[in-house]
Amino acid sequence: MALATGAQAQAKKYTIALVPGLTTDAFYITMRKGAEAAAKAIGADLVFQGAPEFNPVQQAPVLDAVIARHPDAILIAPTDKTQLVQPLKKAADAGIPVVTVDTFIGTGDYQTGAGDADFPLSYVASDNLEGGRIAARALATAIGDKGKVYVSNVKPGVSTTDQREEGFKEEMKKHSGIQVLGTQFNDDDANKAASQLQSVYARNSDLAGVFGANLFSAIGAANGVQQAGQSGKVKVVAFDAPTTIVGNIKSGLIEAAIAQHPAEIGYYGVLTAYAHLTGQSVPTKIGTGFTVLNKANIDKPEDARFVYQN
Repeated sequence: MALATGAQAQAKKYTIALVPGLTTDAFYITMRKGAEAAAKAIGADLVFQGAPEFNPVQQAPVLDAVIARHPDAILIAPTDKTQLVQPLKKAADAGIPVVTVDTFIGTGDYQTGAGDADFPLSYVASDNLEGGRIAARALATAIGDKGKVYVSNVKPGVSTTDQREEGFKEEMKKHSGIQVLGTQFNDDDANKAASQLQSVYARNSDLAGVFGANLFSAIGAANGVQQAGQSGKVKVVAFDAPTTIVGNIKSGLIEAAIAQHPAEIGYYGVLTAYAHLTGQSVPTKIGTGFTVLNKANIDKPEDARFVYQN
């Protein structure tokens, strides 16, 4: 807030670009709202430009176009922790500070002097390992601490969902009555996730639960549960909380949703970039929180405010 208060004293008006993982997802729309609030507070211009799909092949040319506009800083949610290293290096080489939000490149450990992906200034995001652990605990409670479960995930190589799966499996090792089956990768296709759920259930009639590591995985798995006639029997814990998930929680199709705080990510991302641009040091990692949404609190304003805006 001190940064925002001091904005009037700055002669230069900065332009900060936000490149989301994709433009149509409620998570990134909510992140944009937080970023716009911060930009307004500090008197900066915010440019929002992204691809329609979470895909490095589509994101790279968007990033090139943003770099060509030469903003004062770039916030980006990289769609692959390896494939976006060199495209982002172009920004750094052009003298444009980079802050990654939500997802990261390399290991997410920046400014270490090690490796070729440590050049971003900071990583602003949820602690996705902890988010996976929270999801595991919620699912373990829902299934009475026994039975077979699996992770419905996007694809290997996406930093956030990799970590959520890792945290989930790490936590589940503490629950001896639960067997974790092989992960199913759905390429961010909800229909594929639904089909995979039915296939897993066909092979395991005692399937007790599934963790959807992102929105499409969770919605798809929930649809698969419904199509298999197992609503309320096979428990689904979702990561992310768009408005579409509220009805599923109320109906019991989805047991719980782990809501991130994307508006905070966007807000602190902008303030981090601004702090650097105005000569202040910034932390290399900034963590934001979670809210677990379920039937007990989905209608409570203090919790329901964390449902993503679309």
